[in-house]
Amino acid sequence: MDTKYLEIIKAPLVTEKTNGNKTLNQYAFKVSPKATKIEIKEAIEKLFKVQVVDVRTLNMKVKKRRVGRYTGLTNRCKKAIVTLKPGQTIELN
Repeated sequence: MDTKYLEIIKAPLVTEKTNGNKTLNQYAFKVSPKATKIEIKEAIEKLFKVQVVDVRTLNMKVKKRRVGRYTGLTNRCKKAIVTLKPGQTIELN
């Protein structure tokens, strides 16, 4: 596997809401904040050997967090919702 693609795709997002989207052939991934839609599409196609029809991205807002007297911010991240060609699936364990 090419490490360039592993730097773009950080992890799959497996939640109740994203599991409901599997009937629509959509999968969600946590991706690098600097990744473009074209790079995300290439990475998904190469890593999982599927054909991607559509990629939608959203930047997650940074939130303030407090632990005791210390305050800070959560890390910046980006989500990608990928729609696959009908009949194809991705096995997320």
